[in-house]
Amino acid sequence: MTTEELDTYIRKIPDFPHKGVLFYDVTGILVNPTAFTGCIDAMFALYQDKGLDAVAAIEARGFLFAAPFAIRMGIPLILLRKKGKLPGKTLSKSYQLEYGQGEIEIHPEDVPQGKRVLLMDDLIATGGTLKAAWELITAAGGVIPEIFGVIGLPFFHYDQILAPIPVRTLITYQSE
Repeated sequence: MTTEELDTYIRKIPDFPHKGVLFYDVTGILVNPTAFTGCIDAMFALYQDKGLDAVAAIEARGFLFAAPFAIRMGIPLILLRKKGKLPGKTLSKSYQLEYGQGEIEIHPEDVPQGKRVLLMDDLIATGGTLKAAWELITAAGGVIPEIFGVIGLPFFHYDQILAPIPVRTLITYQSE
């Protein structure tokens, strides 16, 4: 799937969730089996020979792309969830949101020790959530070789927050 084709499936919704914000919605991809399959195929092509041992995804839309990718790759899926959603022993990390603060958790026993874990979300904006996830996976013993997002918004400078980890996306938008 080309970048131009993928762009036709991403809904751009002005003034959501707040006035002045342009929201990039992946729902258009998910409701179209051809587009969704095209994304998973593109992800597989990027990573099939990269020696990944697991994929970790951020709740909730990250799960939607990571689950079929994990199955296709034949690797485990590690869940990063909002605080209070995982039972049992967890590691947690707070991070700054544009309009407040968030906290995510992980089961440390789900992270393969010393192994390569691709960190994934549907959209990368500021990188704050992904940085917290990276720190959790690292604290649990995993190694993050790269961060992946279906959509990237580099004008929020996520590359600075996530450095030195390389970031790859299927599509980027250069301004709001």
